[in-house]
Amino acid sequence: MGVFVFLPLVLPLTAWPIARLAEQHLHPRTATRLLTGVTAVMAACSTLCLGLVMVVGTAQLPGNPLPDGWSDPEVRAAVPYDEVVGKAAIPALVVVLAACGRTLWRHGRVRRRAHRALAGLRETEVAVLPDDVPYAYALPGGRRDRVVVTTAMLDCLEPAERRALFAHERAHLTAHHHRFLLAVQLAARANPFLRPLRTAVSYTVERWADEDAAQTVGSRRAVACAIGKAALVSRGTPVATLAGLAAVGPVPRRVAALLGPAPAVRSWPSLFTSVGVATWGAAVGAAVSAMSSANSAVTMVFILHAATPL
Repeated sequence: MGVFVFLPLVLPLTAWPIARLAEQHLHPRTATRLLTGVTAVMAACSTLCLGLVMVVGTAQLPGNPLPDGWSDPEVRAAVPYDEVVGKAAIPALVVVLAACGRTLWRHGRVRRRAHRALAGLRETEVAVLPDDVPYAYALPGGRRDRVVVTTAMLDCLEPAERRALFAHERAHLTAHHHRFLLAVQLAARANPFLRPLRTAVSYTVERWADEDAAQTVGSRRAVACAIGKAALVSRGTPVATLAGLAAVGPVPRRVAALLGPAPAVRSWPSLFTSVGVATWGAAVGAAVSAMSSANSAVTMVFILHAATPL
């Protein structure tokens, strides 16, 4: 395997340029899908390689349940500096798994608590809560997806802005934005180098919902006004992991984008642009990460098979 087993751990650095350029130059839908795909691939590959290194480290521990042959010099030679990185990979992988498990648990807990809070209301598409705190968010799952909004929020908006709010939250539900957000959250837990991409996706899903809402209501200005007003009066949703109209900033950039022309819809940017170079760089980084992890996994399987006594 050699140094190739370490490449997926650092290759997420190749995706940093596209994290910011995608926000500025790609359609939000394209940016969200591209960034989420790259993030998921790189996180899976880095976790796999961390697990392979962990196997070598675990085999060196006294009293481990692995076959004795897995601690032979031939196996350890597959990983550079096996004495150090092999044992260091054990707590590192434990931290990764614990962080991802905590994220999943918290995600499920928030969803369950939000649904329980609506248990006494009718099963309608929109749930209006009599609350003096203005907020609104999209709540997926349960018997049906729902838009949750408080009376205080509705009182702050004009009729056209209310329509924009509902269109924005329905766009979150229709496009299943919570899945993109959960995927990048887990990826950032698996590899801290992927945090800039998580931040970028948190922004692009909101921009995606903004553009869909503008198309639905037929007025980009109405959506921009709704976002601006909601940001001024809202303190954020009571459940931070759920998407909301003004939950994710920077709000001024979203408003400015809506007051400008609609973004062009294109599936892949031209190579002769900065965003095109960054996109291809991230794609190549993800491909190299996948090949490196696959090569390392296959090599390790053959080595361990040869070292295992029949």
